[in-house]
Amino acid sequence: MKHIITVFVLAGILMSCNTSDKTKTVQQQSNTTETATESTSDNSNAQLKIIDSDEALIATALMAAPKASRAGCKVIGYNMAGEFVTLREGNNEFIVLADDPKKEGFNAACYHKDLDPFMARGRALKAEGKKHQEIFDIREEEVKSGKLKIPMGLTLHIYFGPKTMYNPETSEVDGARLRYVVYMPYATSASTGLPEVPPASNHPWIMNPGTHRAHIMISPLPDEKN
Repeated sequence: MKHIITVFVLAGILMSCNTSDKTKTVQQQSNTTETATESTSDNSNAQLKIIDSDEALIATALMAAPKASRAGCKVIGYNMAGEFVTLREGNNEFIVLADDPKKEGFNAACYHKDLDPFMARGRALKAEGKKHQEIFDIREEEVKSGKLKIPMGLTLHIYFGPKTMYNPETSEVDGARLRYVVYMPYATSASTGLPEVPPASNHPWIMNPGTHRAHIMISPLPDEKN
């Protein structure tokens, strides 16, 4: 009888030890998983950098251009020294305007080279201290008189967002997204069949109808990761 009792006692001790060991193992695995998750999150955050060089300005600005065309785009804009310069020469139909590092948020644009006289005129008037409506009115008169031209159907791609950190491996700016403009001088809702206000997210609409700056606006929905 004593032997039987001893066997039961020993079995109980062994079961207790095994249960304790399993509990410790599960806790250790749980702690390891949490540590790994925190580490991955930290590494992901560590990938982002401040745009602090002309090379970074060029790389992030090119995200506004169609991927297949980025290698040949001309890039202009303010460098890190605050000078408006040609940051990189190009050989295709696109000109990319880099983000101004002195301004809040991020805003780069890519447009067809035949739009450059119109864009350059706007920059010149702004440099003179003209306000938005003044610039609009002056260019309206100059387009009507033939002094300034906006060819029909030219495009503008805008890459923008509230943040200025970027991933140096992909050149993507954190939280930035694209929207598109197709210039249609003097087009209206009646002439295009497009509404003057977007009926819903991700729908094209016509902005500034009936003016020199009439254009189709397309704002794609943001990626889920943003």
